Amino acid sequence: MKHIFLLAAGLLTAACAPLGPSVPGEVVRVASPNFDVRRPNYVILHQTSSNSVERALATLRNPERKVSAHYLIGRDGTVYQLVAEDARAWHAGVSYWGGATDLNSASIGIELDNDGEEAYAEPQIVRLLEVLRDLKERYRIPQANFLGHGDVAPGRKVDPSARFPWERLADAGFGLWCRKPLVADVLAGDDVRAGLERLGYGTANPEAALMAFRRHYLGIDSAAEPDAADLAMLGCLIREREQALP
Repeated sequence: MKHIFLLAAGLLTAACAPLGPSVPGEVVRVASPNFDVRRPNYVILHQTSSNSVERALATLRNPERKVSAHYLIGRDGTVYQLVAEDARAWHAGVSYWGGATDLNSASIGIELDNDGEEAYAEPQIVRLLEVLRDLKERYRIPQANFLGHGDVAPGRKVDPSARFPWERLADAGFGLWCRKPLVADVLAGDDVRAGLERLGYGTANPEAALMAFRRHYLGIDSAAEPDAADLAMLGCLIREREQALP
């Protein structure tokens, strides 16, 4: 009788929540309205390194390539959705940021159709800003959590390129930025590697992390030894990030 009651209750509440596959064996399925879908806390930006949106779409939909993203934005500003926002797309791979690993499970991935050498098209950036504004509002994503693939996978990935307009995004509320004069007092006693870690970078490969930082915040691809300018920018960004934390 108890099982009959539970089964009847499950039928009555089945509309409350979608019940997918369950454990093997006899299972009494009783839907509950008390649940949330996956809520992303990051947005990771990529470039396709492709010459056409058609080629990029073919790659992102090829089951043998095992790579995808939630959205692809073409050079003309057309937005393609490939994966539902509450599903885990395969875009970040092995990744790390600020103690978080497996960024695929916590982020929205957006591919920008760009070959890596060209400037980003204006219609594409305008549409990207609209998409980011919507995602930020709906998921309450912190400003500091708009990142590039190269930030979360330094040494393995280098996108978006140094041509990407991170400053423009930060001005619109997506990502951190600092302007001169820069003050590095918050890094007193720390070196560049410690500063990169405080900002969020994984530093298993400190040289690659420094290059990813420079690509994002200085707009350069440089493997030169760290200097005072790096420390000053790091100090400013760390202050911005820590002040923004709840």
